[in-house]
Amino acid sequence: MKIIPRYLLKELGGPFLASLFISTVILAAGNIIQTVDMVMNKGVELIQVTKIFFLFLPYVLIFTIPISVLSAVLLGFGRLSGDNEVTALRTSGVNLYKVVFPAMVCGFIISLMCVPLNDRVLPQAEFAARRLLKSIGLKHPAAMLEPGVFIRGFKNYIVFIHGVRGNRLENIRIYQPREGKSTRTIVAKRGEIIPLPEEDSVQLRLSDGMADEISSDKPDEFYKVSFKDYYMTLSLEDKMRIGDIQKKAREKSIKELLDDIESFKKDAIDVIPLRIELHKKIALAFSNFVFVLVGIPLAVNTHRREKFLGFGMAIGLFLIYWSIMLGGIAFAIRGIIPPWAGVWSADVLLFGLGAVMFYRIARS
Repeated sequence: MKIIPRYLLKELGGPFLASLFISTVILAAGNIIQTVDMVMNKGVELIQVTKIFFLFLPYVLIFTIPISVLSAVLLGFGRLSGDNEVTALRTSGVNLYKVVFPAMVCGFIISLMCVPLNDRVLPQAEFAARRLLKSIGLKHPAAMLEPGVFIRGFKNYIVFIHGVRGNRLENIRIYQPREGKSTRTIVAKRGEIIPLPEEDSVQLRLSDGMADEISSDKPDEFYKVSFKDYYMTLSLEDKMRIGDIQKKAREKSIKELLDDIESFKKDAIDVIPLRIELHKKIALAFSNFVFVLVGIPLAVNTHRREKFLGFGMAIGLFLIYWSIMLGGIAFAIRGIIPPWAGVWSADVLLFGLGAVMFYRIARS
């Protein structure tokens, strides 16, 4: 009987590793493109961008590992079923529960391994990545300037830029809102950004533009001034400073979340978002075990062995799982159901579906 578990695990191992590689590359493609852009166009050092890429990998893995587990089960058991090997084992007197037991154990072990990934590795990596991005923003301000976006990371100013090439800027608009008064506007065709990291600020050298200048006699009035070169210093908001960066809920461990929940409850602060994040760390980890339970009867019933079809089915089922979880979370945020029920809704529903399907094929 030891031959069957070894054969089964070998059958599942290859598809799992292949699916993990493919799905990780697909989901990380956006980060890869952004990495190339930061190095080629914004002057950021390759080593720093590489660090950011690897720090974002744990976030990708919390999605790609369950997808890969499901893909492996669908492809492995789909081939066994398609070649009538499952039927042959059952007619030889081998109990179906014994056939699938190694896969169930592996799914449970992977789930246990994903708990520290979600609890420790992911939060630390995300927080470190965010701090590193802020550090890069101070040294290479152009890296945090996105063309076509209203940037609110500077004190008292809102910046809009049509084009960014390294430290060179094109078609810049700078707005200075004033409470109860008219908004001051500065427009320039070209510009250059100069970092001042020791002062938590940046200097802009603007060229060929026009600025609203405040009248010395009437502070509520502006007059237009054309300029060839115009220098101004923009200070970063406190939230942009590295020392002032605080952890988000998903960047905290289970212990930190529990401490925050106890602390906020004493002050009568709503802790539903924290409870949701706490349960998500565990529910996402155990989705691997749920997918094994659902995937086995689904693969046996469909008898499909095509690799692309199996991978597509895995992604589709994961999207269904994720949609159910998001729906449950939405109900939990509104207070309709408890946070644990909202987060675990997908696991419970798919676990029940998998158990019913598995019972039916075992009895057939």
